[in-house]
Amino acid sequence: MNRLRRWGPAFLMVLPSIILIGVFVYGLIYWNVRTSLQQQPMPRGPSGTTNYSKLWAERRWVRDLKNLGVFTVVFIVGSLVMGAVMALLLDKGVKGEGFFRSIYLFPMAVSFIAAGIVWRWLLNPSSGLNLIFDKLGLDSLKSQWWQSKSPWGMAAMAMPAMWQMSGYIMALYLAGFRGVPEELREAARMDGAKERQVYRHVVFPELRPVTLSALVILGHISIKVFDLVLAVSGKQGKTETPAVYMWDLIFQASNRPKGATVATLLLVGVAVLVIPYLIYTVRSERKS
Repeated sequence: MNRLRRWGPAFLMVLPSIILIGVFVYGLIYWNVRTSLQQQPMPRGPSGTTNYSKLWAERRWVRDLKNLGVFTVVFIVGSLVMGAVMALLLDKGVKGEGFFRSIYLFPMAVSFIAAGIVWRWLLNPSSGLNLIFDKLGLDSLKSQWWQSKSPWGMAAMAMPAMWQMSGYIMALYLAGFRGVPEELREAARMDGAKERQVYRHVVFPELRPVTLSALVILGHISIKVFDLVLAVSGKQGKTETPAVYMWDLIFQASNRPKGATVATLLLVGVAVLVIPYLIYTVRSERKS
């Protein structure tokens, strides 16, 4: 009875949130998985895992996964490197740090759609960056960008995403840099370590949790990428991702079971990234 009086009011306060999450998150996940197990047209009844086996046999699905793989690698590596470099420059104590922090973080305030429209012009072979390179006499840097049929086309598609997310990664790394005790750096310097060695052997090893968090965040963003692709290139096979394919199946081909199959696989991909990270975070908190 005492426990009920103690926890009852708090439980009633969060009960509406629990109901809403249960219905609109887990309820819709259940509905999506159930739909993916139906036949097309849907009144024909359940088909089990037939939709999944057929999907993996499609060349289009395999191509979209390859596109996503190239995009993910370039996006994650580029964002981590750019974010770490910007954080390192700010950590060294440049003048006007607040101004540069705002400049680096500004792209995050822009939606993928708005950024994609701008980058669509920048990555146009007849204008944008190619025009700038032409004026500067740097013809060797000119490219077909996303219109290229090689993997470089999908790598170029990651450039707008890198531009948008590198500032956020910078903020994560900068907070990590500032969280490393100055005593550790001073001890390394007293032992004869140069500044480069201090960062390599003392500072960066302390940033492993930050890097892990950044990998999870960037990874799940890349898996779900949709609006950026449509804004830059439109629905093009050479730049299509699984999320674009899902949208095409549901809203263009009116094939809800197959679209739900793609959505379920995307959810599994996100869960593979997020769930181990959550387990690791909980265990780390318990140890500390």
